[in-house]
Amino acid sequence: MAGAGIAGAAVAGAAYAADELPACEGCADSMTVVSWGGAYQNSQQKAYSEPYAEMTGVEFVWDESSNEAVAKLRAMAEAGNITWDLVDVVASDAMRLCDEGLAEEIDFDSALAEAPDGTVATEDFGEMIVSDCFVPQIAYSTTFGYRTDVAEWNGETPDDICDVFDLEAFPGKRALEKRPINNMEWALLCSGVAKEDIYDTLETEEGQAQAFAKLDEIKDSVVWWSAGAETPQLLADGEIVMGSTYNGRLFALIEEQKQPVAMMWDAQVYDLDGWIVPAGLPEDRKARVMHFLKFATDTQRLADQAKYISYGPARQSSAPLVGQHAELGIDMAPHMPTNPENATNTFLYNYEWWADYRDDLDAKFQAWLLR
Repeated sequence: MAGAGIAGAAVAGAAYAADELPACEGCADSMTVVSWGGAYQNSQQKAYSEPYAEMTGVEFVWDESSNEAVAKLRAMAEAGNITWDLVDVVASDAMRLCDEGLAEEIDFDSALAEAPDGTVATEDFGEMIVSDCFVPQIAYSTTFGYRTDVAEWNGETPDDICDVFDLEAFPGKRALEKRPINNMEWALLCSGVAKEDIYDTLETEEGQAQAFAKLDEIKDSVVWWSAGAETPQLLADGEIVMGSTYNGRLFALIEEQKQPVAMMWDAQVYDLDGWIVPAGLPEDRKARVMHFLKFATDTQRLADQAKYISYGPARQSSAPLVGQHAELGIDMAPHMPTNPENATNTFLYNYEWWADYRDDLDAKFQAWLLR
C-alpha cells in the first residue's frame, strides 16, 4: 500500500518484546513529539514514551500544538527549519500533509512490527491505514457531554444530537469546537439531511448555507473551544450545560474526576488519530523516530494505551489485550466508542472529503463566526 518512503532500517525485522528492544545506532538522543495535551497525551506518555525513555535514555520534549500542526509544518517547511520530530494528527490532516509533501511516506511492513502471530502491519492495521504517511494509533469519537444536575431541564436529559439545537427543552450554554468539522455535519443532520447525503449536500453553496443557518439558531449560546481540555473544564465549572469534545476527555472527567456529567453518544463522529513523520528530518533524528515508532505501535504498546484512555487501539491484534483501566481498575469496554451499546447511531467521518475541502470551509467558518 505504501511507497518506498521510510523503511525503518535502523530497526528492521519482526516484532520484539519490550525487553528485547534493539539498539538504535546513529540515532539522536532526544525527540520533540507533538500531541494534544491532557488525558490523551498522558496516555501516550504512560504507554509509549516513559517505557521507551527508561529503556533507551532518550529525552522527550512534548509540544501540545497538534491542532495547529498543518499550519505550523507549512511554516517550518517554508523557513527550512523543521523543529518537530514526530507529530500526532487526525487522519484528514495526515492526508493533507502527505499530499503537500510535508510528511514522509512509510513502508509499513518494514517500518512497523508484526503482530505476535506474524501478521504483517498492513494486514493488522487493515482499513485504519488511510494514507501512505499516516501511522494509525487509535480510533476515537467526538461526542457530547452534559451536566446531569441542570434544574431547568426538569429531570430530562439530552439523548439525541438534535437536542443540542433545542434551546427551549435544554436551555443553557453549549460548547462547540471552533472549526467546521463535525459542526457542519451535525447541523445538516438536524436540518433534515439524511446521513448518506451529508457530504454531497455540504459540497454545495446551498448546503453550506443550510448548515450555517442551523448553527445560527444556537450561535449566541455557544462557547467556542480550540483545545480538547476546554469542554471538560467548562462542564466541571458549570459554565456550560453541554459540549462537544473527544470521548476520552469525557471519560477522564466522569470516571477519574467524578463530575456530575454523562455522555451522549448519539451521532458520535468516529475519527482516527496517529503519527506522521515530518519530511526532511536529519538522518539521526529520522532514525530515532523510526526506532521509537516501531516500539510505540506494536501490539502490546497500543493495547497499553487503551488502559489509560477510552480509545480503541488501531491494531486488530491489540483489541483482545485491552482489559481494565491501569489505575482505576474498571472495565474499559463499556467506555469505548466502538462498544455496541454506544454505537447504535454513529456518524462516519469522511477523511478524504475534509482533506479536499478543509481549507475552503475553514475560511468560511471563521468568517461566519465574525458575523
